[in-house]
Amino acid sequence: MRILTKVRLGLAGSVTNHIRLIKIFVNLFLKKISLTSKWKKSITQINEQRRSFRSDRNGRLFVCLKSYIYTITHRKENNGMKLEGQVRIPSGCAIAAVISKEGKRMSGEMITNAMKPMHDRSNGLGGGFAAYGIYPEYKEFYALHMFFDSRTTRKDCEVFLKEYFEIVQSEIIPTRKIPEITDEPIIWRYFVAPLKSVLASMQLDEKEFVARIVMKINTELKGAYVFSSGKNMGTFKAVGYPEDVGKFYKLEKYEGYSWSAHGRYPTNTPGWWGGAHPFTLLDWSIVHNGEISSYDANRRFIEMFGYKCTLQTDTEVITYIMDYLVRVQGLTLEEAASVVAAPFWSTIERKTELEDKEKHIYLRTLFSSLLITGPFSIVLGFEGGLMALNDRLKLRSMVVGEKRRQGVYRQRGSGDTDDGAACGKYLGSCRRRTCDHSSKGRCM
Repeated sequence: MRILTKVRLGLAGSVTNHIRLIKIFVNLFLKKISLTSKWKKSITQINEQRRSFRSDRNGRLFVCLKSYIYTITHRKENNGMKLEGQVRIPSGCAIAAVISKEGKRMSGEMITNAMKPMHDRSNGLGGGFAAYGIYPEYKEFYALHMFFDSRTTRKDCEVFLKEYFEIVQSEIIPTRKIPEITDEPIIWRYFVAPLKSVLASMQLDEKEFVARIVMKINTELKGAYVFSSGKNMGTFKAVGYPEDVGKFYKLEKYEGYSWSAHGRYPTNTPGWWGGAHPFTLLDWSIVHNGEISSYDANRRFIEMFGYKCTLQTDTEVITYIMDYLVRVQGLTLEEAASVVAAPFWSTIERKTELEDKEKHIYLRTLFSSLLITGPFSIVLGFEGGLMALNDRLKLRSMVVGEKRRQGVYRQRGSGDTDDGAACGKYLGSCRRRTCDHSSKGRCM
């Protein structure tokens, strides 16, 4: 069923508008519209309303043909309308991740191809990849991937970096020109080591020092943005579909033991190069599908500890939360999962093990502002592993698969997980009901 809501016809001698009206009714006739009682009633209303005119600013007279003037009737019931639930708009972002438990390096072409079947889950406003183990020759140095608006900004940033770091390598990140990716900034990378004299004077460890410098550049140096800052890892992102982003960055030339990928479908935020996933800080990387309704509460809390959310998207805050909980506060990955995807209070009350119960009460009470609410699925990448998280209601489900040496795949849905659903390569324990632990205590 189609509804013509409003048609305005100029009656001040405008032949064009009269011709437009004729075309409308000719098209309706050609579509074999059945005149229903509603249609006849509307015709009567139109005839009555033809006597009522009003003037616009130019003094031209208009008549408004009100809503509900015609109904297109089809052979099927419900006039051929698709009811709620019969039509699915494919959207909501696309995420994927893979890791080799043996540490074998895989080509970036593999993860790029893995994103192609999920093309319709993104809209071309952001795509990106995080790769681990891709810089073995510079594994002892922090790899700073950066966007610059201009050459002047890049030179100013280099002057700033030399005050705090030894720059062992500076180069443009190789890309290929493709029509699908446009308006690219200057994309550069630096391999750096913090100056020991600066560390001593500031009395900071390396990671805290690098994190502070990243925040300083992204908030104070206009036109410069650090979008990756870990060791032996790197992020590659742009405005475009993920398969095009992979082609743009020549990911087939990189090899890493772990990859994560994202195709963006922004609903509340603009698409720009810095706002594409993954979001990173140090070795942490985050790809996310969903909505974070607790963003303001999460942001206000985390910014009290020196983190700055500047990227116009809610996902950025998840990266800083994980860095704060694990690196700064010293929580395990499982404990961090129990904060951001905390069990319901009723679930905690039913726990029979006293120590476990008290731990969850402590975490929920102390870090209540870091509870992430809303539908989400998250993949956290870090040195040596991956961790996946679902919201507590499993509104954004995921599937985990394992390819064994015999070539057999094992798959599990998010329904196989308990509160918060945590998994990762180096988790000593997990909450999967069907967890298949190896002799080394690893969890898939």
